[in-house]
Amino acid sequence: MFDKIKKNYFILIITFLFIYFFFNLLGGDRGLISYFKKKEIYENLKIKKGDLKLKIQELEHKNSLLTENIDIDFIEILIRDKFLFGKEGETTYIIKQYGQN
Repeated sequence: MFDKIKKNYFILIITFLFIYFFFNLLGGDRGLISYFKKKEIYENLKIKKGDLKLKIQELEHKNSLLTENIDIDFIEILIRDKFLFGKEGETTYIIKQYGQN
């Protein structure tokens, strides 16, 4: 038995090394499967980054309407939305979307 192992020692080592590298290529933290998962996470983060940039620009625009040149129309819209304030003779309707409280 040991004679066969000694004769095929080189083949055994190469077989084990091949199996080791094959499993590490596919699995593990730096494997192929992990690569595709990380690539998907990266793409989702890029989309979220774009959405957040648009939201920041919108908030900066609203902030500029309140600080630099005060826009009376925008302030009126804010008062109507937040305080449900209306003019005399106006009827205020609150429309809830289906499925919300």
